[in-house]
Amino acid sequence: MTVPQVLAELGGVSRRTFYRWREVGRGPASLKLPNGEIRVWRSEFTAWLRRREEEVV
Repeated sequence: MTVPQVLAELGGVSRRTFYRWREVGRGPASLKLPNGEIRVWRSEFTAWLRRREEEVV
């Protein structure tokens, strides 16, 4: 998934917030491509969302 796709799935989270989460290790696991773009595996994104839900409960 691209960063815009992740942000769309999260429904309103800003790009800056996403990058801050990455900086502090709270975001979904991602990889940086040679051209500098960030990608997130959909399976990792889904697992990350599940972990966040468990923290809230």
